[in-house]
Amino acid sequence: MIPRYARPEASAIWSPETKYSIWFEIEAHAADAMAELGVIPKDAAAAIWKGGKDKVWDADRIDEIERVTKHDVIAFLTHVSEVVGPEARFLHQGMTSSDVLDTALAVQLARVTDMLLEDVDLVLAALKRRAMEHKFTPTVGRSHGIHAEPVTFGLKLAGYYAEFTRAKARLVAARAEIATCAISGAVGTFANVDPRVEAHVAKKMGLAVEPVSTQVIPRDRHAAYFAALAVVAASVERLATEIRHLQRTEVLEAEEPFDPGQKGSSAMPHKRNPVLTENLTGLARLVRSAVVPALENVALWHERDISHSSVERGIAPDATIHLDFALRRLASVVERLMIYPENMAKNLDRLGGLVHSQRVMLALTQKDASREDAYAAVQSNAMKVWRGEGRFIDFLKADPFVSKALSDKELEALFDNAYHFKHVDTVFARVFGD
Repeated sequence: MIPRYARPEASAIWSPETKYSIWFEIEAHAADAMAELGVIPKDAAAAIWKGGKDKVWDADRIDEIERVTKHDVIAFLTHVSEVVGPEARFLHQGMTSSDVLDTALAVQLARVTDMLLEDVDLVLAALKRRAMEHKFTPTVGRSHGIHAEPVTFGLKLAGYYAEFTRAKARLVAARAEIATCAISGAVGTFANVDPRVEAHVAKKMGLAVEPVSTQVIPRDRHAAYFAALAVVAASVERLATEIRHLQRTEVLEAEEPFDPGQKGSSAMPHKRNPVLTENLTGLARLVRSAVVPALENVALWHERDISHSSVERGIAPDATIHLDFALRRLASVVERLMIYPENMAKNLDRLGGLVHSQRVMLALTQKDASREDAYAAVQSNAMKVWRGEGRFIDFLKADPFVSKALSDKELEALFDNAYHFKHVDTVFARVFGD
């Protein structure tokens, strides 16, 4: 992970120091449980804690040992023995490397997900504030990138708020699924380690007990977790893409913050580019790239293999750190987003009232015109506006078919933007509550 797209708080969860600290806690808690069961001496369990508690483990020394052992957990246990002393021989009784590695990964993923949940709350707070601020700010709604009908900017943001509310629920569910502990020994039979040891470690590490671990925690859990991250990243990209479109010169209805001293281009001094949201789009792609490898990790050989290991050493820190950074950046962009209601009003009227074509068509059907005839009459006049020949309402007033059914006053009443906003309060109550 490069520092450019990483917050120190998230990176720290994946540091060697944090990892080895978690490994030690798992081993020491297991030793406590074994001591209570009479498997190892109680004074040995106490000595293990005394020698290793709050210890910052020497990652360089562990790497040095691993170059000989070619096994990371054995290297770690060897280093613990160097620090703790003879009592360390009672560590790892009946356990396998996967008991430590999988349980530690669950702890790390649970911790980083707690951070992601905090990030989503920041996004939600920013979206709610700006949605309330622009609850009735008129703007044009677009379908296929083309002007459709009036909407409010607050309503657009309310939709994103609802989406990130779902994102939060997905992360809560993903955390629950991934936060399981496995201390079941070789091929998961508990032959050499009592299930009560697993239960004790799970409780101490804030995890649930994995019902059946085949020496490894089943990787469908991890696949579901990274899929959840990917959906959240897709939501980040959707909002980022909306902002990028709204910042286009021809639109300029909203714009990323542009700070004093900021430069947009090395060649063109006038440029104000949507670099933050473009960056978010790229980060979302990186997060989603973890999904296929995570899915392919599900099908391990028999009770275990380690084909998943190298994959997870990359995607777990990368995907979570990238998403943490992206969510924080998105919250800042929304909070500081520059919004231009005057440009929204100008764009809304850009086609001279064509956005009200449906109302005119429906009004004609209320006057006994067939839908087909009403559509044809409205469309033929609308196409004249597309060609730049004049104003929509003028063409409608001059059309014999339309004017026979609708008076000038009735036609003008159909061009009221506020008509489209009469249920905004209803939608806001659904999204934000009463």
